[in-house]
Amino acid sequence: MSQAADSPYDFRVKKFIQQWQNRRVHPRMSDATMSPRGLRFSIGILAAAWWIWTAPQSSQAAAPVTSFLRTQGQDVVNEQGEKILLRGVGLGNWMLPEGYMWKFGARGDRPRKIEKLVSDMIGPDNAKRFWAGFRKNYITEADLRLIAKLGYNSVRPALNSRLFLSEAGVADGSGEGFQLLDDLIAWSRANGVYVIIDMHGAPGGQTGQNIDDSADDQPELFMEPKYQDQLVALWKFIADRYKDEPAVAGYDLLNEPLPERTGAAKKFKARLEPLYQRITKAIREVDLKHMIIVEGVDWANDWTVFSAPFDKNLVYQFHYYCWDNPAVVKSIQRYLDYRDRFNAPVWVGETGERDNALYWATTAYFEANNIGWSFWPWKKMDTQNTPLSVKPPAQWAAMVAYSQGGEKPSRETAQQALDELLVNIRLENCTFFPEVVNAMMRRAPARIEAENYGQEGQNKSFFVLNTNSLSKYYRVTEPVTIVSQDATRRQSDQYVLLNAKEWTDYAIWSESRQRYEVSAKVRARNGPATVQLIVGDQIRQMAILQNTWSEIKLDPISLTRGTNHLKWLVMSGAADLDWLQLSPAETGQQSASRTAAVLPR
Repeated sequence: MSQAADSPYDFRVKKFIQQWQNRRVHPRMSDATMSPRGLRFSIGILAAAWWIWTAPQSSQAAAPVTSFLRTQGQDVVNEQGEKILLRGVGLGNWMLPEGYMWKFGARGDRPRKIEKLVSDMIGPDNAKRFWAGFRKNYITEADLRLIAKLGYNSVRPALNSRLFLSEAGVADGSGEGFQLLDDLIAWSRANGVYVIIDMHGAPGGQTGQNIDDSADDQPELFMEPKYQDQLVALWKFIADRYKDEPAVAGYDLLNEPLPERTGAAKKFKARLEPLYQRITKAIREVDLKHMIIVEGVDWANDWTVFSAPFDKNLVYQFHYYCWDNPAVVKSIQRYLDYRDRFNAPVWVGETGERDNALYWATTAYFEANNIGWSFWPWKKMDTQNTPLSVKPPAQWAAMVAYSQGGEKPSRETAQQALDELLVNIRLENCTFFPEVVNAMMRRAPARIEAENYGQEGQNKSFFVLNTNSLSKYYRVTEPVTIVSQDATRRQSDQYVLLNAKEWTDYAIWSESRQRYEVSAKVRARNGPATVQLIVGDQIRQMAILQNTWSEIKLDPISLTRGTNHLKWLVMSGAADLDWLQLSPAETGQQSASRTAAVLPR
């Protein structure tokens, strides 16, 4: 079978690689005038784009979805009984625009306000055309092809119920959202990707906050019976429409209902589980196959509202964000306890919005405990901590200022900015950050932060002489000494302190057998230190003489196809490790075979 024609994205990747090959220099030694951000992007995309390009097109890279998923004890399995760990991305800002992803202020913090701003600036007719173009371009089949190639097996589209209901609040299939969802499911099925349908904005609003498109900052879903009736009817309609669709993994009934800080949880949380039960009963009248997914109150994370499983095919979901400063990998033990009590699967429906160190740490933590996850979000504007970043239009500052209460831009300026946005949001025009993806997949090439050693404890993932003193930072339940430095809310920064005979072990996946250049950021403490990097039977030894941070290059190592372990051992003295960097040893060599870009794990 011949490969399909290159997408614009594939063409850009090929062109980029060919340019570097023609120059015959290592990216880090070229163009001293290149900006730091541009150089960072160039190095990262060169490292990861090669194996994305050499992977076949989606028709070969992933088999279409043909098997329904269901729960089996604490696992999610397919119809053959094989365990499926869902690793995915959230498709936020597509059917439910969020103001922070537009850089907007309070006047544009939710869909209905963003819609009003756009209409005010360019008129209702042009606004209607804009939104049709926005939803057409923001997520396309090209996005799903790349999502599959990068190794994700699921997507979680955030739905706004207004796109699925008539003005009278009736679900009759005429809403614009159904065509969008139909297309997404078809693309996902063809690329071997499951869809978790997420009711992000329920009728009336389930949070009373901007994230659910609340009209009056009240959780009116729990205050007005008519909205509950609409929600139940909508879910029944969705279930009936997709009851025979194996690419739909399950129904996420409500996103992050009833926050605690507003008083909504205290006032209404007793109504949540009965509403879930009512929705599930309606769904089961037409669909006995798909999983039901439920979230607790207070941003999904308070599960005291749950009494016991009320369906045989039920998944419990929590959300996990690490915004503490200094950063802390927060315990998930309470969710594991609920899992044992309910004997049902647990899934992380949202995680992300921080940095690569924490993406590596959290996804490793989840998977070590048999928990799948969905990264939030797939793309947003002007960022470096998501897989894709949308370039702001040239006149975007004027739009942002208006959303913050400033002067209204001219109609011509606003139209130009919004027209440019419709171009910029397309996949081929976004900036791709492969290092973000590789961090959450723990996959080479990558930077391995020292604090992200394995999850199996003393004598397996680390060895320290004093196990009685726990770290004050980051992984606070373990005895490896981790120090935090120069951290911000969006960027953590930690390093590890090790003494003679102590070691840490790092697991990393390689798509193929390949040689990698290795460098380490290190410093000695209290005199010179000797350390070894051990990878199978390969040993790379170095002497660390300086007590200030320096980057030391080691001889290349070879990784095998699959999971590899890198052991960092202090032989003598005491040494601090900040990170290990693995880069392809030669940009011209074959760094991925022509098999699927992501291999079974």
